[in-house]
Amino acid sequence: MEVREYGNKTARIVLVQPVGDHDEKLTEHEIAAIREGYSEEFMMVTFKVDDWNRELSPWEAPAVFGRENFGCGAADTLREIIRYCEDRTKTYYIGGYSLAGLFALWAAYQTDLFRGVAAASPSMWFPGFAGYMREHEIRSRRVYLSLGDREEKTRNPVMATVGDRIREAHAMLRERTIECTLEWNEGNHFANADLRTARAFLWVMQGERDRLSE
Repeated sequence: MEVREYGNKTARIVLVQPVGDHDEKLTEHEIAAIREGYSEEFMMVTFKVDDWNRELSPWEAPAVFGRENFGCGAADTLREIIRYCEDRTKTYYIGGYSLAGLFALWAAYQTDLFRGVAAASPSMWFPGFAGYMREHEIRSRRVYLSLGDREEKTRNPVMATVGDRIREAHAMLRERTIECTLEWNEGNHFANADLRTARAFLWVMQGERDRLSE
């Protein structure tokens, strides 16, 4: 798995994000947007996955678009990320877009390493994930969720459940006293992924900073 580091390597704050080929060119825009809204130094680390549907899926599931099924490689991906995040004097936040956003949310159920989760337009339609959330306890303090306001308006019957599932997830986390917000963005799933992910990271980072300053 290719790892790329951006920003100040000595920074206390480290943003962790799985990316694919389609995300890499947007990373610089995302980082610039975060810097506009956050005054402290931070480093972003991206982990490039080669098989998006396999390496970010927590368990196997049938294809919902195209012919490619979902694998069960998320555990292996998370182990690689945790091995990188060995310096426990640093504060780690995990985030991502689409299936990477779902992976980030799932990762927070596996470990208490991540202070916050920035899940931008996560694939909450993923089969069985809402049930998984009901049966397990998340181990991060803050969770940002977002969705485009046109994402649930699709003819695909599985993906059309994304709106109901993300509302359910938001309510579930709030009931368990997790600091959680749900933001609705204008447009479909493919609009402004870099800016949406930047806003997600900013929310969890700024909220934690405000909490510590109280």
